[in-house]
Amino acid sequence: MDEHWKRRLDEVRAGLVREGDPVAWVTETDAAEAVVRYPRLAVRGSLFGVVARDAEEGSPWRVVLPVQSGMPQEARDSLHSKFFFWAKDDTDDRKVRRELLAAVHVLERKPVDELVVLGTTYRIVRGDEVARMGDDGLEPPRPTDPEPVFRVWERQTGDRGCLDTGAVLDPEKVRGLMAEALRIGLREFHYVGKRYPAAVRADSRKAVTTHPDIAMLPVGFGVVERSGDVWQPQGSLSPTPHEARRGLYTCLTDLWGRLYEWDDAQRERYRRAGELFRASQRADEVRVDGREFRICRVERMVRFGPDGPEGPRPSDIDEYGPTKMHPRMDEDGTVYHGEDAEE
Repeated sequence: MDEHWKRRLDEVRAGLVREGDPVAWVTETDAAEAVVRYPRLAVRGSLFGVVARDAEEGSPWRVVLPVQSGMPQEARDSLHSKFFFWAKDDTDDRKVRRELLAAVHVLERKPVDELVVLGTTYRIVRGDEVARMGDDGLEPPRPTDPEPVFRVWERQTGDRGCLDTGAVLDPEKVRGLMAEALRIGLREFHYVGKRYPAAVRADSRKAVTTHPDIAMLPVGFGVVERSGDVWQPQGSLSPTPHEARRGLYTCLTDLWGRLYEWDDAQRERYRRAGELFRASQRADEVRVDGREFRICRVERMVRFGPDGPEGPRPSDIDEYGPTKMHPRMDEDGTVYHGEDAEE
């Protein structure tokens, strides 16, 4: 570790001592215990999202679409839709709508990773997802991770929290002593092992040099299922442990039964398992029909270089390309549905 990073850790340590915040100390204790119990890091792989930076000098990069898409084109499609509905629903200014529709036109045809729209730079970014792992599997939520005061278990339309709401990507932001130590340790992280293709490993090694710094995204929580010695993710990440638990509860008691067309007996076994899970309030594991599910804690990182956050790498694969996703719209906001619309 060079002198710059030693100094950063010393500053964080001094800040903890100076402020004497008991909550911060408890959080640090939790984090230190996690390192002992879950000393290894398990890598899930890459994620993609969209960040933006305003034109003013010194403006930070902020997340505008969560870093949780499985491939770059998914993130581009999300940005495509964001611009379309902005033009459709959120402006009456023809000039603004014209520029938004020009961006939509580009994203329909080209796999671009950066666009300047209305003076703001939008960039597709690449992140990596890692979780701590010990002898008993992936790390569950910590006692100091955020929980709602009132736990609501019934899923309501539109109430799913956004993982990255308000997140700013800043390599200089310090979240605590142990978090800073993890961030510094991840600077040298790159893919190794034959399960990664040679091109993926080469791009990963190169990124350590071209984008040497690390910005940490908000911690996420997800459902994983044990398959032998491997834990397979089930769905996307949530911003709190309870929301991940609620998602698992919904799957156990309702969604999976309908999705997989189980018979009544199997539905009832999963429903009972879900209700027992709910009754325990803060349980992090469920076993049913020989299957084991766990709520796990996930860290996400984005590499930074002199030009900001890292975009997709040449070895990142898209399963499909750009396409026209929405009907034509004119500068007045009129939407033309149907194949006979004037092109």
